[in-house]
Order: sequence, then C-alpha cells, then structure tokens
Amino acid sequence: MMDRIREKLVNRETVSYLIFGVLTTLVDWVSYAFMRIPLGYRTATALSQLFAILFAYVTNKLFVFENFDFRPKYLLKECASFFACRLFTAAFTYVAMIVMVDGLGITQDMLCKIAVSAISLVMNYVFSKLIIFRRQMTERKRDEAGRYGADSQ
Repeated sequence: MMDRIREKLVNRETVSYLIFGVLTTLVDWVSYAFMRIPLGYRTATALSQLFAILFAYVTNKLFVFENFDFRPKYLLKECASFFACRLFTAAFTYVAMIVMVDGLGITQDMLCKIAVSAISLVMNYVFSKLIIFRRQMTERKRDEAGRYGADSQ
C-alpha cells in the first residue's frame, strides 16, 4: 500500500514539476523583489506573475509533461487552457496579497508572497495534471503501451 502511494507521489513527473515549480517560483519572487520598490507591490505582483506564467508554460510543456505537440491548432488550445488556469491562480495570488497586506495589515509582504506561492503551486499542478496536459498524457500512455507491447512479442 505504501509503495503504491509512494509511486504516485514520487515519480519523474512530480519530481520534475516540483523542481520547475521551485524555479518558476524563483522567477516570480526575484522579479517581484526587483520591481516592488519602484513599482509598488500591486504592479510588481502582476508583472512577476506574467513572467512566471511564461516560464512555467515552456518548462511544463517540454520538461514536466514532455509534450512535443506543436501543431498550431493543438498549441493554441493548450496555450489558452494553460494561460486561463494560470491567470486564475494569478488572480488568486493578487487578491490574496491585497487581502493580507492591505486588509489584514501584514507588513511583511514577502512572507505573504511565500504563503500564497505555496498554495498556488499546488493549484497549478492540479490544473496542469487534470485539465491542461491530460489529453497528452493519455495519448502518451497509449503509445507506450503499444510500443512496449510490440517490443515484448
């Protein structure tokens, strides 16, 4: 039972998502840190989210979910769903930051950024796994089953 749980939680996909999720978070935090003083935390939050979304799309597509389908029609649909989900979590991040900083009066905005980033990381994985790259994963499993079935005969 524990082995099955471990297999589901610790595999190439989840480990690479975690690695690239950390890198995406770094893109977000570093760009936020550089922009928050001159632009204010609201504008810095919006722009840092945009940079992180662009970075995340490329890394998730190529390295996490290994999706190399670049047909224009497919790419457009995939980009639209990825950006829609990421914009949803970006809006969540933006609103949560305002609630914590302005509403609750938390003066340590970077602590707020860390807390919100952790929640967003989980939300983004769920969206990517269940909505955005789902079709591609099903096709890959079918291809692998055919390939391994043919090799074993």
